[in-house]
Amino acid sequence: MPATQPGANSWSALWRSIVRVQSEKVTPALGLRNAFGVTLPLAIAVAAGAISVGLAIGTGALNVAFTDSSEPYRVRGRRMLAASVLVGFAVAAGELFGHNHVLAVAITMGWAFAAGLLVALSTTAADLGTVSLVTLIVYGAVSASPERALMAGLLALGGGLFQTALSLLLWPLRRHAPERRALGDFYLELARVADQPTHATLAPPATSQSTQAHRALAGLPRSGSTESERSLALLSQAERIRLTLMMLARLSIRLNRERDASSESYGLDGYFQSVATLLGLLGSALTAGEPVAAAAVTPQQLESTASAIRQRERETSEPALRAMLRDARHQMDALNGQLRSALELGAHATPEGFAAFERREARQPWRLRLMGPFAILRANLTLQSAACRHAIRLAVCVGAGHALARGVGLDRPYWVPMTIAIVLKPDFSSTFTRGVLRLTGTFAGLALATGLFHVIRGGGAVETAGVFIAMFLVRAFGGANYGIFVVAVTALVVLLFALTGTEPSRVIAARGWNTLLGGTITLLAYALWPTWERSQVPEAFARLLDAYREYFQAIHLGYSSPGASPSPELDRARQRARVARSNLEASIERLEAEPGRSVEVLAGLSGILANSHRLAHALMALEAGLANSRAVAAREMFAPFANAVELTLYHLAAFLRGSPLNAADLPDLREAHTALTESGGASIDRHALVNVETDRITNSLNTLSGEILDWGHTASAQST
Repeated sequence: MPATQPGANSWSALWRSIVRVQSEKVTPALGLRNAFGVTLPLAIAVAAGAISVGLAIGTGALNVAFTDSSEPYRVRGRRMLAASVLVGFAVAAGELFGHNHVLAVAITMGWAFAAGLLVALSTTAADLGTVSLVTLIVYGAVSASPERALMAGLLALGGGLFQTALSLLLWPLRRHAPERRALGDFYLELARVADQPTHATLAPPATSQSTQAHRALAGLPRSGSTESERSLALLSQAERIRLTLMMLARLSIRLNRERDASSESYGLDGYFQSVATLLGLLGSALTAGEPVAAAAVTPQQLESTASAIRQRERETSEPALRAMLRDARHQMDALNGQLRSALELGAHATPEGFAAFERREARQPWRLRLMGPFAILRANLTLQSAACRHAIRLAVCVGAGHALARGVGLDRPYWVPMTIAIVLKPDFSSTFTRGVLRLTGTFAGLALATGLFHVIRGGGAVETAGVFIAMFLVRAFGGANYGIFVVAVTALVVLLFALTGTEPSRVIAARGWNTLLGGTITLLAYALWPTWERSQVPEAFARLLDAYREYFQAIHLGYSSPGASPSPELDRARQRARVARSNLEASIERLEAEPGRSVEVLAGLSGILANSHRLAHALMALEAGLANSRAVAAREMFAPFANAVELTLYHLAAFLRGSPLNAADLPDLREAHTALTESGGASIDRHALVNVETDRITNSLNTLSGEILDWGHTASAQST
């Protein structure tokens, strides 16, 4: 696939990204909650004359507030608790070791490496690492006895826990209700389409519901949230079901025209009604946020109709009729697989289902967990990992800035490494955008703070009120534009120092010069070695597909050699797949912040990434079956199916690297899977497990194939 290089239009887009205010990211409720969590301890401390205690608690609440978001309350609660502990530990460690410059630089570099490596998990995890790193840097400038350092850490921990309690108290317990309703409406409309299939011959059905669902899910995070990924995968399955229903409806009309009055019905009318029942139950469950109700028909029972069509196909002697029956049976096989996947996804799209999925994931051995953080971090400890390279770069730059600022005796030297920690990102565009806005926003904030101190003179109450306003602006509007964020943060820092009695002019001057130095170091590094993510994503995708192919080959070998000891290559293949996946996720997140990126391309990536995770789940479940089922010889038809899977992954990877590919060039996975399941052995545990997981592999890989081809053609068209 040809990759585009940024030109004048890209730089224009970059400038627009700098000045753009994303209104959808304005969060006044979040701003009020976080501002209250920071200011209340300060107000009580000012009234009691214990400002230092209030500042320590407020610092914990301030830093933990940056991990508050719209994630599900269970996920957000765990993250904020982790942030509270990390911030408390960072405060204590900073004050305890800050007096020893060599030790402080070494600890800061180690912490920076760990924080940089967290980009392999998610943006949220990376932000958590940055927050704790900044806290360590700031408190490293304050030397204290072990007792005072421990007390400061505990006070900061208390402030973080207070902020966490406010978040869990005020935020709704159920997330994504609007998205689930949009998906539910889509599936309910598909049920109506299935119940009246002749409408498919007139115009594409469910167009309005499809558009509304795409709009509703457009704001979901692209990765890192299993709930979001399941919603995106449900949307992808709905689109596939929609197309399959249209094709099957046309075939049904043609088949009915072929038979005369004395001919038997092909049973498609009853089949459509059964499909409508299942789609209706799924749509109602998604709309209500409840588990899918039991149905009188199951996707497995629908296969009997497909089997009857297959028998008619074998018996007929008319080539044209046989071809239509074969096409109808192929569409029914595909639709049955899509229904099974949609029902499985729907069962986990409710709050209860999501909790059940987490419990099952927790019972898996940690090496087989798709989202296991320790497994991901371990897999990324290699120079082939983009996260590891970023971690090394961050550690070196922060350490150099820390040593330089302290070595030349700058006033408040911690602002230099702090600026580097905040500005330095894994990609050029994010670093450049944040660097420019950090510098301009800092100076604007300093000018604002200077003006305020000349115009407004007051005691602690006035300054506390100013902290509330600044914190509200940071959290309510900072996410919409980084420049607003920096201006408000700068004013907030000056106000907090004013509460300690520090002369504002000293703070303003030191912050200005040190921010300029730190920002210049960061921008210079990325100006010398820029990386444009749009040219990296196709190769990252291709490497992921290569890694999945190698992983599947190792699993296939395990099934082909029953009773053999587990191969070390299987472990290594799984690790390589995990590294490739985390690299791709990080690449996509960086692409989202890059100028010139296409909304259509990003939307296509969302569905592809979600379905790639479903493929990974199926592969790991198939691997787990090697240990959890009695060893028996693989069926003869397993090898042709495995070859079809490997060939599909190979062709898709080659397409992403620029080779031409059409859908007709790919193996027929559904046919290969049907041949496998019809080869017998369903009563044997291992064969039954293989039947189920290979069905999931077939469905997810067929979905991936269509989405990758569509996405690749869209990206190529926009690059020419």
